[in-house]
Amino acid sequence: MGKVMFVLYIFFLLYFLIFSDWYGRTGVYVEYRYNLILFKEIKRFIEYREELGAFAVFTNLFGNILIFVPYGFFISMASRARGFFMTLFYSFGLSLCVEIFQLITKVGSFDVDDILLNTIGGLLGYIFFIICNMIRRRHNGRRKKRR
Repeated sequence: MGKVMFVLYIFFLLYFLIFSDWYGRTGVYVEYRYNLILFKEIKRFIEYREELGAFAVFTNLFGNILIFVPYGFFISMASRARGFFMTLFYSFGLSLCVEIFQLITKVGSFDVDDILLNTIGGLLGYIFFIICNMIRRRHNGRRKKRR
């Protein structure tokens, strides 16, 4: 069941990050758009939060984190080679691929801040997986003791 949910999540993630009208993927830019300076866009969204509005700030900063939380959870659940560094590697890798795709196709923009925020989201998903796994083990351990 977890693997099926993971595959469905990957399709949702790719649609949302690349093709979604809701996230501003309505057209193709004429020129390449990119940010290679770490924290530049994060600072800009915080500095101009009043002008940009709460929704834009939330979707850019927290949305990039939240959208990768399930990825960190599912990759840990579906993979035999799980762990903090593997989740870090996979989250960074997928985010980098999405950003490169956006740069090449000129749909969206390549942003190192997005890679950072997405990777943080993946790691938070891994932490959530660890907590859920500990709860599951405790629960199963208590059930075995009752028998």
